[in-house]
Amino acid sequence: MTAIRLLLVDDDPLVRAGLSLMLGGADDIEIVGEAADGGEVEALVDRTRPDVVLMDIRMPTVDGLTATESLRHREDAPQVVVLTTFHADEQVLRALRAGAAGFVLKDTPPAEIVAAVRRVAAGDPVLSPAVTRQLMAHAATSGGDTRNARARARLAGLGDREREVAVAVGRGLANAEIAAELYMSVATVKAHVSRVLARLGLNNRVQIALLVHDAGLLEETDTP
Repeated sequence: MTAIRLLLVDDDPLVRAGLSLMLGGADDIEIVGEAADGGEVEALVDRTRPDVVLMDIRMPTVDGLTATESLRHREDAPQVVVLTTFHADEQVLRALRAGAAGFVLKDTPPAEIVAAVRRVAAGDPVLSPAVTRQLMAHAATSGGDTRNARARARLAGLGDREREVAVAVGRGLANAEIAAELYMSVATVKAHVSRVLARLGLNNRVQIALLVHDAGLLEETDTP
């Protein structure tokens, strides 16, 4: 089995040491590098070719948000998991909109951080439905009519089935749940999700969920 190549980015050397000890002890994870600032990340990614970057959001020179945005513009972009002390704030939302696959709190139990890295490496986002709802509630206070109109315009190019799948993703449903609800196979759901990502130029399901929320489609599904 090929080990997951992991890059750690945090300005606190004690945090990095703790993460390295915790994650390096997993048989299937290899720590390939460490950085103390977001400005070091791109060069380190070029040199170490990580699968996943565990990225602190708040750093003094180049923050994790800026580094995430730069990384996700690359064709060979690694997955990014944001490290934060807050469940939901504007910076976390911006990181997710930029393409981060999820976030973990700094006080998350070690086993859950290891599990998060594994999930992201396997292509799954690290956001539970409960956390997704919390983020959506925060997004509702930081958006506006312009964001709503932009999101609706982007989603208008989807087919009916793609739109239904996108809304289901926005509700936090897993592929199996979407398949059961929309009477299609899991393979068909995966194909629709892939097409939605490609059509909208998005990186992951989290971005689909945020876009669907911005467009107000979740509220429409709740209307009798």
